[in-house]
Amino acid sequence: MKADWDKLADEFHTSEKVLIADVDCTGAGEPLCERFDVQGFPTLKSFAAPETDGEDYDGGREFEDLLAFAKELKPGCGLETKENCSPEDLAELEAAIALGEDKIKAEHTELTDQIKAARAAHDKLVEGLQAQYEESNGRVEALTAELTPRMKLLRNALPPGSLPKGVPRDEEEGEGEAPSGDDGGDSDSESTKDEV
Repeated sequence: MKADWDKLADEFHTSEKVLIADVDCTGAGEPLCERFDVQGFPTLKSFAAPETDGEDYDGGREFEDLLAFAKELKPGCGLETKENCSPEDLAELEAAIALGEDKIKAEHTELTDQIKAARAAHDKLVEGLQAQYEESNGRVEALTAELTPRMKLLRNALPPGSLPKGVPRDEEEGEGEAPSGDDGGDSDSESTKDEV
């Protein structure tokens, strides 16, 4: 994907309205990535002024998909940019404004807390699954160490080739590896960079 992202940046390098940039979340850009709660790599976000939190991009990662999305970018609808609002968006915005600043802030905090709680529960679940994996893997390794000498003795008591070699393993996960949630990035740079 890195090549397509760089190609997209070249496409818009003279644009006064669209900026294509990337941030190294393991280097100087780490505070920025923490601010925007970047959880995985690569993460794509779009920002349309006056929006400051950004929105996650979940579309295609090929150049044509990214280009089509970038061409549709436009300023956002907000308190000070009502001229950018569609009639439907303006009606929703006006209804939110009518709540008043205190209620707006209270509701925003409540929704933010819901997301934080869900993420905390998810992290706890993942930790539990990892602990279960490590415990199970330890049992397998201990059993293998215990039974292998006897298997070797039995194999040596027969003519060569009479028994299959070794112990079958899961070919997909490989030996001694935890199941991976990674989608298989194809370069080191992509695994540590976030495009914002």
